[in-house]
Amino acid sequence: MIRYSFVENAEAELLDQFLDLYRIAGWWPEEPNRLLAARMISGSHFFLAAMDGQRLVGMGRAISDRANDAYIQDLTVHPDYRHRRIGTCLVKMLLARLQAEGLSWIGLIAERNSSSFYTPFGFEPIPDSTPMLFKKS
Repeated sequence: MIRYSFVENAEAELLDQFLDLYRIAGWWPEEPNRLLAARMISGSHFFLAAMDGQRLVGMGRAISDRANDAYIQDLTVHPDYRHRRIGTCLVKMLLARLQAEGLSWIGLIAERNSSSFYTPFGFEPIPDSTPMLFKKS
């Protein structure tokens, strides 16, 4: 049975699993940085973990100004656990908590043609907008 919990500070074992999910998703190609991972979890508005026993099988987090705007980030499910509605549960729980806290602008960037996953939850493309990323020179 999958258990969902909001995590404020991660123990070493969870940090390693967090880094593994990042690498599997293709978001963290460099060597693991446990200090950075710990800061990402503790510095997020909140971090949601999907656990199968002691194994982290899915995750998502929200970043926000804690007043009006929020972004859902880093939502992923381990490939061995996909198509079990874990991602759906993660999104529903993230949205429910953000809305309960009164945040009215909730955005995300849907990567790798994943926008069809998010539309049933009420997400729509933002007209005349392009996601952009600062690249150091």
